[in-house]
Amino acid sequence: MKLATYKDGSRDGQLVVVSRDLTQAHYASHIANRLQQVLDDWNFLSPQLQDVFDALNAGRARHAFAFDPAQCMAPLPRAYQCVRAAAWPSHTDLLLKAAGLGEPEDRSAGPDMLQLAGDSLLGAHDAVRCATEALGLDFGAGLAVVTGDIPQDCAADRALDGVRLLMLSNSFTLRSLLAPGAERSAAATQSQCAMAFSPVAITPDELGDAWSRGRVSLPLQCSWNGRKVGLCDSGADMAYPFGPLIALLAKTRPVRAGSILAAAPLSNAGAEKRGQWSWPKGYNSIAEKRAMEVLQDGQASTEYMRYGDTVCIDMKNAAGHSLFGAMEQEMTQ
Repeated sequence: MKLATYKDGSRDGQLVVVSRDLTQAHYASHIANRLQQVLDDWNFLSPQLQDVFDALNAGRARHAFAFDPAQCMAPLPRAYQCVRAAAWPSHTDLLLKAAGLGEPEDRSAGPDMLQLAGDSLLGAHDAVRCATEALGLDFGAGLAVVTGDIPQDCAADRALDGVRLLMLSNSFTLRSLLAPGAERSAAATQSQCAMAFSPVAITPDELGDAWSRGRVSLPLQCSWNGRKVGLCDSGADMAYPFGPLIALLAKTRPVRAGSILAAAPLSNAGAEKRGQWSWPKGYNSIAEKRAMEVLQDGQASTEYMRYGDTVCIDMKNAAGHSLFGAMEQEMTQ
């Protein structure tokens, strides 16, 4: 099943069901107006949405209309909780190496998690506003899940059962506010200026065999100003799958339906050979590219985003069809 939220002038938008090929949509107002309503009563309302989804794909939906990703808000425009986790240690390790700070010695406690603002999440085609280019705006492509209710201190496999929907995510960071290796500092929260999500949120079954043990084994495509910069395998090098991540989030308190857990930026490990560094699958954040340059050349040469820059993120299945719809966002003042 695929769901989206259309802009209607309100803060929470209007829930729509989207066809599998992302060409048609149908309002779900006769079932629920907002996605949060569905998450709060998933077992009762989701089968009704599934019926609409099936009718839409079969061409039997009476009031279907052409789906327009540009009209989408974030699938869940306001979330009770939004957290970002460093699920791919290769990203953090690279930044620490470039800053001369070594690597974390102990990861037994799990990955770093950062509590983000969930009161105003961006849609896939919303502009990202920044007061000045000097703040060093950086993108961070990744994946996110929306949960149902998760009990306190639950096991990872049970936590994974609580995944209701998946989305693409883009975590925007003001790098000038962060000292090298300061992702854990108090300034890290202030530096997170925006969080955006794909036009469509999908249920895990839409991924088929690509969804396994809390990982999505498909490449994530990332382009910057029309140039492809990343084609990283989202399943590879993901040391912390979504099951353990959700379990860690719920370790000391229950997690309520409508919580968003983003894993970003997605990163595949590079390799050093004879003093030369190689990342054949590219990067999903400018900070990672700059760290590569420091290790390779002794200094960073790539600048952060400028006004008018665009970043595009997409994920396609084995047949080459977009699963979530593409994200395309521009930096503006």
